[in-house]
Amino acid sequence: MNEPSPDDLLKAVLEISESAAAIPMRYFRSGVAVEDKPDESPVTIADKETEEHIRRAILERFPSHGIFGEEFGRQETDSSFTWIVDPIDGTRSFISGMPLFGMLLGVLRDGRAEAGIIRMPALGEYFAGARGGGATWNARPIRCRAAPPLAKASIIINEAERILMDDPEKLKRLKNAGRLVRFANDCYAFGLLAAGQIDVVLDFDLQPYDYMPVVPVIEAAGGTITDWSGRSLGLDSDGSVLATGGGQIHREMLKLLT
Repeated sequence: MNEPSPDDLLKAVLEISESAAAIPMRYFRSGVAVEDKPDESPVTIADKETEEHIRRAILERFPSHGIFGEEFGRQETDSSFTWIVDPIDGTRSFISGMPLFGMLLGVLRDGRAEAGIIRMPALGEYFAGARGGGATWNARPIRCRAAPPLAKASIIINEAERILMDDPEKLKRLKNAGRLVRFANDCYAFGLLAAGQIDVVLDFDLQPYDYMPVVPVIEAAGGTITDWSGRSLGLDSDGSVLATGGGQIHREMLKLLT
């Protein structure tokens, strides 16, 4: 049996995530019960049912593939392919009735990102891309915009409160870096970067299911995504993420971060 190409995987990512998107919407703004996980992060039945649906759909198509999901951990196999699942990226937004929660789904081959999607169920939007191909926003081609000088850049900083606790001076430098600096959370900013709406996204203290599905989207849109030391992202990265349109602005941001 031939191994799936990045385009084959992207098609599956699109279809599986589309079928799963209806599940969180059944519970959104319904007063769904919230539990606390051991790390004190919240989880709901919507998170669990969505990931269960995605896992079943993956194994129906690719029974030999591995899966690594936020809610149910790793399902290891001998396959070189591993699917990465975050059923609701932004559960705090979800339970607060904010529509900026997302769904992240990606595929790795031998640890390298092949295809991925940032799907926003409540907004009816998605950003997708595959290695060697282009990126799309609701099926329309997109590219990161040409990066301006850093002083004129639009920057979104996710998890600013955690950065503040870890390194207040670093956050102060970042706040003064661009023309427009906004604080946010979760995955939507990465989609906006891929679509050419902003220039820089910073994130911090993430898990692989928070960033690995994003990697092929940013790269397919012509951008650059690394950790804060400029290293490529993988399952063993430290959880820091810098995404930009690439080139000089990425190098300038790395200097600020280090």
